[in-house]
Amino acid sequence: MTIVLATLNARYAHASLGLRYLLANMGTLKDQTQLREFVIGTRTTDIVEKLLACNPRIIGFGVYIWNVEETTRVVALLKRLAPQVRIVLGGPEVSYESAEQPIVQLADYLVTGWGDVTFPALCRQIIDGPQPLMKVHAGVQPPLADIALPYDLYSDEDIAHRTLYVEASRGCPFKCEFCLSALDKTAWPFALDGFLAELERLHARGARLFKFVDRTFNLNIKSSLKIMQFFLDKLAAAPDDPVYAHFEVVPDHLPDALKAGIMQFPPGALQFEIGIQSFNPDVQALVSRKQDNDKAAENIRWLIANSNAHLHVDLIAGLPGEDIASFARGFDRLVALKPHEIQFGILKRLRGTPIIRHTEAFGLIFDPAPPYTILATDRIGFADMQRLVRFARFWDMVANSGRFANSLPTILGESPFANFMLLSDWIYARTDATHRIALERLAVLVAQWLAERGVATDTAQALVASDYAGKVNLPRRTVTAKGDSALPQRQARHLAA
Repeated sequence: MTIVLATLNARYAHASLGLRYLLANMGTLKDQTQLREFVIGTRTTDIVEKLLACNPRIIGFGVYIWNVEETTRVVALLKRLAPQVRIVLGGPEVSYESAEQPIVQLADYLVTGWGDVTFPALCRQIIDGPQPLMKVHAGVQPPLADIALPYDLYSDEDIAHRTLYVEASRGCPFKCEFCLSALDKTAWPFALDGFLAELERLHARGARLFKFVDRTFNLNIKSSLKIMQFFLDKLAAAPDDPVYAHFEVVPDHLPDALKAGIMQFPPGALQFEIGIQSFNPDVQALVSRKQDNDKAAENIRWLIANSNAHLHVDLIAGLPGEDIASFARGFDRLVALKPHEIQFGILKRLRGTPIIRHTEAFGLIFDPAPPYTILATDRIGFADMQRLVRFARFWDMVANSGRFANSLPTILGESPFANFMLLSDWIYARTDATHRIALERLAVLVAQWLAERGVATDTAQALVASDYAGKVNLPRRTVTAKGDSALPQRQARHLAA
């Protein structure tokens, strides 16, 4: 009698925290339960072969927006080959609007929401009887003190090679309508002493990279300070054995006590993910996002100037009520703050999120297939939305990659959004691609674009070469993607002209 907990991770480096929570809370069934993780892109038949080799009676799948299509194929094949195996689904992708989903129709049972208590109870019914009458089981939310923590289930291989996800709290008090956390009533903290003891054990086993999944790490400053002190103590005890911590923080809440703690971290030890999403107050009000934009900007500016934290700041294009001009103003404002990375995201309609209430009023059209990306709004047509999608991809390749650090200021000039959009459109027109562009080719394209924008050819070549000294061989004369000679150099002029 074997119970298998399975999921398809986005990549090997991601270790499933959700499955480990389920395994930790299986109680008397824990010894009969195995964990099997796969990576998206793996052949369906290979996954099914490995699952059936476990001789399972029950397989529980963690279903997410990035793996639902491939997991659907796995479940369909399992039901053909081994119809006696009971398939139980759980996870955010199947917890809402589940009735019409093919994967739910294929499966035997579905646990919506929290599964820590409900999944083990369902397994006991399937094994011992009486057999469950209902297909859908609403997850029971227990007190956090009743949930066994899963961190000892990270293997030595996980610790050596994978990102370790941890959480000091669950839930979120904010109601941003594009986020599933909008459905939470509040945030619930785990007992801090017990959580820190778990971190201590992980560190003693060799863990050095911790990614917190808390939505609001800096909501409770006293708890934030204690967690940061844990890492500062490790750094002080062994400066040559650094630890790294990633936190998601509320951008407009950075009191002096927290600033004092942040300032103590050395370079390379601390990363903050900061969700700005939009600088437009009207758009923020539409999606129920409460944010003091001036305070958020001030805090980002302070972090850049006074801390060694690496800042990863998020913006979302396609929100209801926002046109390209509004988004461009927000983007330029954020660029001026000089965060290390700007994550340019495109709105997605996650199942269950309240953003759908704006569909008719703002002409929201979403792709019906995962990840349900916005295709058009009443303010941004499909063609322009596609341009924004390409902008986001090229921004990752050129700006967020850090590969064009010397060239980027010249690329952006005085109008960062407008100029980078020109570059994005130009590259796409010559390559008809946003992926599989070789690094050397991209460098040649950037140098050529700068030259065509009025930067002296030698200067453009030198800029890109300084980013790629010893890595790529730029031709003495810039060439087009098709190999034709470049147009004669134009009169030198400002990039923003």
